[in-house]
Amino acid sequence: MTDTSIGRRTVLVATGATAATLAVGATLPEAPTTAPTTAADQQPAAAAAVCTLTKEMTEGPYYLDGQLVRADISEDKTGIPLELTLTVVDDDTCAPLDSALVEIWHCDALGEYSGFVGGNGHDEPDNGTFLRGGVLTGTDGVAKITTVYPGWYRGRCIHIHIKVHTDVTLTSDGSFEGGQELHTGQLFFNEAITTRVAALPVYAANTVPRTTLAQDGIYDDGGAASGLLTLTALGSSTTAGYAGSLTLGVETS
Repeated sequence: MTDTSIGRRTVLVATGATAATLAVGATLPEAPTTAPTTAADQQPAAAAAVCTLTKEMTEGPYYLDGQLVRADISEDKTGIPLELTLTVVDDDTCAPLDSALVEIWHCDALGEYSGFVGGNGHDEPDNGTFLRGGVLTGTDGVAKITTVYPGWYRGRCIHIHIKVHTDVTLTSDGSFEGGQELHTGQLFFNEAITTRVAALPVYAANTVPRTTLAQDGIYDDGGAASGLLTLTALGSSTTAGYAGSLTLGVETS
C-alpha cells in the first residue's frame, strides 16, 4: 500500500552532525562484492543552526499501538546493523526534549512488517513485534535505537516510520500509554548506499521491484529537511552496517 502525505508541519534542525557533509566509506575500502564509494554517496551539506520547516508524513498502514520500550528492536531479524542516534529538540528554542519517547517501526529485509506478514508476498513467522519499539530521550534529547537496515515493499523507497510522544506512562508489560503525540514522520536513506545494501544476498532475496528515492511519492528531495539520515559506515564493508543520525525539531505547543 502506498503512503500519502498529510498537512501538519514539523522541523528538522541542521546542527552538529547533520550540518556536516557526509562521505561514507571515503577512506575505508569496500569488500570485493561491493561498489566503491563515489561522489553520489555524499550527503548534502546544511547550514548550521538553521531550522528548516518541512511537512510531516503519514504514519502509513502498518502502525500498531502498544509497542515495547526498548533500545534494540532487531529481535532475530537478519540484515546489516543500523545504529540510530536521533536527537529531538523544540522547534522554537532548539532546546533538547528530555523524556520524549521516540518510536520507530519498519519492514524487514523482505519488505514485511510485523503484524502484517504476507503483505509483500513473503511467508515468514510473525510475532507482531519485530522491528518495532522506542526509547525515551535523555536530558540531551538523544534517543539511540539499534535495528537492521530496512528492506523495501512495492511502491515505496526504503524508509523508517517515526513518532515522537511526550508525557507517556511506562507500563508493567514493557510498553507505554497516554501522553501527547508531537510528530509523525519518516526517515530516508542515501540512494547510493541503499544500492549496495540491496545487492547483499539477504536483501536481494526480496524480488519485489525496488522504488528509489527519486521515484518515491513521499520523499521530496528535501535532504535532512525531509528526514534524510546522515549515514556513517561502521566498518570497511557494507555488511558491517551503518550508523544513522538526524536532529528532529518538533512543535511542543
